[in-house]
Amino acid sequence: MYKRLCDYIEYIKGATEQEKLKKLSKDELVALKEDLLLQISFFQHERFIHLIVTVLFALCAVAVLIAMTYFKSVAMLILFVLILVLLFPYIIHYFHLENGVQELYTYYDRIIGKSFGEKKK
Repeated sequence: MYKRLCDYIEYIKGATEQEKLKKLSKDELVALKEDLLLQISFFQHERFIHLIVTVLFALCAVAVLIAMTYFKSVAMLILFVLILVLLFPYIIHYFHLENGVQELYTYYDRIIGKSFGEKKK
């Protein structure tokens, strides 16, 4: 999914360059905006699912850590390490999804002609 997000970001980055946006007809601009909104909704759904999975793994890690203090066994330590080995890639993947979706928002703003980083005179 991350590769798909990166590929789409590259596509939309090229499609929303100022020179290209000026050349688009109104219908093409509407189609581009609708496509971007559709893709954003797909990536938001993916981001939400990965947030749930990441939080559940983090809660499991905390639960196993608490259980380790009571049961002091090697099996608990091994389980904790296995959960951490899975948790870190989930965190990194979620981080990339979150940042990618946030970047897509800036391209949407570019399409509709808004710029939130600049002060109006």
